[in-house]
Amino acid sequence: MIEILSVTGPASVQDLGRFDQYRFGVGTSGAMDDVALRAGNILLGNDENAAGIEIPMLPFKLRFDRNMAFALTGADVEAEIAGRVIPPWWRSQARTGDVLTVKAMPRGARFYLTVGGGIDVPMVLGSRSTQFRGEFGGWHGRPLQVGDILPCAASTATIGELGVEPAEITLARPNATADQTIVRVVIAGEYDGFDAAMQALFWSSSWKITPQSNRYGYRLQGPAVKRKAPIEKRSHGIVPGVIQIPPNGQPIIQMRDAQTSGGYPKIATVIRADLWRVGQARLGSKLRFEQTTYPEALAAEAEMSAYLERLRTNVRLVEETRTCRSS
Repeated sequence: MIEILSVTGPASVQDLGRFDQYRFGVGTSGAMDDVALRAGNILLGNDENAAGIEIPMLPFKLRFDRNMAFALTGADVEAEIAGRVIPPWWRSQARTGDVLTVKAMPRGARFYLTVGGGIDVPMVLGSRSTQFRGEFGGWHGRPLQVGDILPCAASTATIGELGVEPAEITLARPNATADQTIVRVVIAGEYDGFDAAMQALFWSSSWKITPQSNRYGYRLQGPAVKRKAPIEKRSHGIVPGVIQIPPNGQPIIQMRDAQTSGGYPKIATVIRADLWRVGQARLGSKLRFEQTTYPEALAAEAEMSAYLERLRTNVRLVEETRTCRSS
């Protein structure tokens, strides 16, 4: 088990999400940066859907109650355990009683702690992810609090230190900067409800992520994108990544805790291979949208899958080499 000693903001237990409950009005939840969660589980030899802890704010501190392998992925962090510095995108070994302290997050918006075997909270509707609105899943359906003691699946394997290249390096986007994230999108159902000038404004503008943004949706600020004429629609299905334009003309990107239906016009949708980039964009930073095609979106997803497969291969080779040397 692990005990939460210090936590700020809505840290939560998340896996890759629940994807078969839309017909019941239940959204996906799951890690905002699924690539980072997968990478952490790959480092540990876990099932890639094993639950970890998503931490969006600092400081954060926890204690391990037994020897346990763990990994830190996602945002860059300054962390230490038992006097040792733990780099980002790194796996390490904790001993009974060790305290992990994360003091700073120089870049990115959230990091992930994964442990050998995974966080062993109950499955609810096919997932261990926390669903804040419904108050189920995760740890009692709520953000983690000081004093929480989380069960971990049995895993006594001792593994060596190992780091991997962060996704943002391998999958870097051209023209992205420290304060601007380039996000590829495909046009959505009501795109033609905006005239050419408004469409051009949507593509050319840098959109600031406002403090009203969270796991439900990122509310953006910039020049108002207005429709040619009022559009009144019945609520219809939406998924994470959909970009809606409410009457004030300020886009909203639906994120992992998005509701399953809505009536605002949809101008575009973030491709699945770039949704993790949005999840790692900080409040106050800017997004710029880049139009792409469906075949290009599939190619981007293949590139992301290839990155994860390289991680699997490299970790497997390291473990095979270590086993050979010890035998």
